[in-house]
Amino acid sequence: MNRLLKVTGAILLVALSYLLFWPVPIEPVAWHAPEDRGLVDPFLPNDQLQAATTIDLQSFEGPEDATLGHDNSVYVTTSSGHVLRIRNRKVEKFALVGGRPLGIEAAKDGSLVIANAYSGLQRIDASGDISTLLGSIDGATPVYPNNLALAHDGRIYFSEASSKFGAEKYRGTYDASLLDIMEHGGHGSVIEFDPASGIATMILDGLNYANGVAISDDNQFIVVAETGSYRVLKHWLAGPRRGETEILLENLPGFPDNIKTGRNGRFWLGLAAPRNALLDRVSDKPWLRKVIQRLPAAVRPKAVPSSHVIAFNGQGDILMNMHEPNARFPTLTGVLETDRALYLTTLFGGQLPVVAKSDL
Repeated sequence: MNRLLKVTGAILLVALSYLLFWPVPIEPVAWHAPEDRGLVDPFLPNDQLQAATTIDLQSFEGPEDATLGHDNSVYVTTSSGHVLRIRNRKVEKFALVGGRPLGIEAAKDGSLVIANAYSGLQRIDASGDISTLLGSIDGATPVYPNNLALAHDGRIYFSEASSKFGAEKYRGTYDASLLDIMEHGGHGSVIEFDPASGIATMILDGLNYANGVAISDDNQFIVVAETGSYRVLKHWLAGPRRGETEILLENLPGFPDNIKTGRNGRFWLGLAAPRNALLDRVSDKPWLRKVIQRLPAAVRPKAVPSSHVIAFNGQGDILMNMHEPNARFPTLTGVLETDRALYLTTLFGGQLPVVAKSDL
């Protein structure tokens, strides 16, 4: 019996020492998460996404972002490093950019601009030829380019999700995002890049997992999703408030992901997953977040499947709130709006959901 007690005590001591002292990559910062109000007005559950049909992407997965090209084809980034072209629901390979392409936008000259989490900013011309627009800033490779917006004058505004937890180093964008959100260390930023001069300027920093970026139709401001803080920021590019930043949406009921400029002054935002109660409860307990990080990955906080997108305007009014109650399309990252349809982008899976506007 004494031997059994000693062995049990030794095992418990080793387990406790592991939970308290084993090195982990995060150094959590204390903050106070706002109280989660849940899916209350204007985010009440509904079934507006049930009308969605899906486009089979064949062997490709993870249609993270999409844009409408000048040829009226839809172009989609995927986890294999391919950019797909979709015409009349027919899918074909357009280009292999490598790495993990995330954000994608169509430029005025007909080319496509990509935010590649592994490679920086890339351009694909109409024939499919690939070039690097921005591979480094002051000699340091952008660690985690995520989403982007293109201004009328050719400037590119892109988010660097985390300067600490790079997607390539930490086994992909999803795992890297979990680490950055758990640490809440303010490693995200938004960078303005002028391809004509080659000058890159940080215009926002200290963000907790900088994600979606979209620009207003008049190019007066950009909106930025700060995933780890459940909010959307508005940063003025022109006018009397140039350089100022304000909170446009806060205390969202989920983790905001991509933002896309839509029609008639709308911005579309994907809420990739609902809030996590445990993560909120330990927001002001850095030491406990370290303990949680030492637990097996299966029991640590992670994205719960849900299907939820919203649209808002530049004043922060919620214009659309759309759910699929059965979470048929888990981890929706955002929406590409065309004249006839809404294309729902996702982090995982091999299908691209589409909602015809005539069905709404």
